Amino acid sequence: MSDVMNSQDSREIKESNPNVNSAVERCLTFESGGLVLYISTEHVIEIINNHSITMLPLVPPYIKGVINLRGQILPIVDMRLRMGKEETEYTSKTCIIVLDINSVSLGIIVDSVQQVIDIDLNNVRPIPLKRQQKMLDGMVTMEDGRVFMSVDCQALSNAQY
Repeated sequence: MSDVMNSQDSREIKESNPNVNSAVERCLTFESGGLVLYISTEHVIEIINNHSITMLPLVPPYIKGVINLRGQILPIVDMRLRMGKEETEYTSKTCIIVLDINSVSLGIIVDSVQQVIDIDLNNVRPIPLKRQQKMLDGMVTMEDGRVFMSVDCQALSNAQY
């Protein structure tokens, strides 16, 4: 009986203290268009390199085409172009991050993937108006001074591909 009470007591302590890891989220950081961006790992399915993209006619320039990933057809969006940056040559570090956002699957082309980090969502701030970018909805300054920008997952998943 004491074990049951102890686990119940610890549950009550966690519920009464909302700061216990409730706002910390695992995020994948990557670079695109000279910015360091992040997205929650809950949306990341996998990271792929050297995949053949089938181009499509009559689509916006930021949609590079589609890929067939194990039988699933995924639209591929170049994040650099989607944010209004200039197109650049793809390199050996360029890769596709396959995402699932609200049951919408798509791939985003990024300049390079960096690392997975924990981000305290309480520290995320709005992007100042004169620095706002398409597809980004927040920024966080890390303890070492680096600034990461949050990808607006709703805008990515709501776009018509």
